Amino acid sequence: MKLAVFDFDSTLMDGETIDFLAEPLGLKEKISAITERTMQGELDFFESITTRVKLLKGLSVDKVNEICHNLPYMNGAKETISELKKRGYKVVCFSGGFRNATDYAQDILGYDASFTNILHSKNGILSGLVGGDMMFDFSKGDMLNRFQNMLGITEKDTLVVGDGANDLSMFAYADTKIAFCAKEILRKNATVCIDKKDVTEVLNYI
Repeated sequence: MKLAVFDFDSTLMDGETIDFLAEPLGLKEKISAITERTMQGELDFFESITTRVKLLKGLSVDKVNEICHNLPYMNGAKETISELKKRGYKVVCFSGGFRNATDYAQDILGYDASFTNILHSKNGILSGLVGGDMMFDFSKGDMLNRFQNMLGITEKDTLVVGDGANDLSMFAYADTKIAFCAKEILRKNATVCIDKKDVTEVLNYI
């Protein structure tokens, strides 16, 4: 068995989910600026995600789902996942974003599972709180290492693809580390850098 792990925001999806969610609140510019600094590695991920989600308080879950069900997927994402599965890979999505987006996208893009965060709500309205699988800078690497130990998969048989600082922890556990249209902090630790917004480019390096 081989394992391929993809980030979601700005990797399988063209943009940042939380930035799209901020738009109806008139907060896109404010939240996007925090997101950018976080992906550059300038801010602690836990502090950043809790700060940004707090700003989403009051948004209805219906609106969240409407936005998350209409996100623009990255060119070639579905085709790449399909091809990797044909080649014997289990394909997983690790995201610092939210289940509202990744659960829906799983049926469209075809990955096997996703591990991400959950927006807390009460009476159909976001409370401004968040929790889940990917709350810290180290979360993706920690989860990947657990997967490898459980499934008996080596670093040699592991491929990881991401774009931002919170993907860095995955790179320690994979021989093939792909920085996809990525921030400099990730690029300098990658074995492969892809600068074209086409996920099928990944297939050239396996």
